[in-house]
Amino acid sequence: QVQLVESGGGSVQPGGSLRLSCKASGFTLDYYTIGWFRQAPGKEREGVAFISSSDGSPYGGITYYTDSVKGRCTISRDNAQNTVYLQMNSLKPEDTAVYYCALGQIFSWHPPDYDYWGQGTQVTVSS
Repeated sequence: QVQLVESGGGSVQPGGSLRLSCKASGFTLDYYTIGWFRQAPGKEREGVAFISSSDGSPYGGITYYTDSVKGRCTISRDNAQNTVYLQMNSLKPEDTAVYYCALGQIFSWHPPDYDYWGQGTQVTVSS
């Protein structure tokens, strides 16, 4: 059974950091694109960061970031742990949202293109 479980969310002050984890079970995560999406109240779900399959490359997969998080967030994958991470630094109040990880066959910015989703983890940035 395919399952994605997010963790690592919480409440931080502006400028703080969080590391989100997406633990996969039932499949080998490195064979797919994994995306982090977020959804704030009253807003559409948006793509934040993505990492494609490494396809056997020692350099890992290709990463993609939405403009608003470039330079502040890093997505990475630990194949031994079958886990994808999203390191978020210099957090801003506008980063407040529920963060979801999702599995897709290929890279896409569009949520409907992803086949499996985690339950989400809340990130709140507030002073």
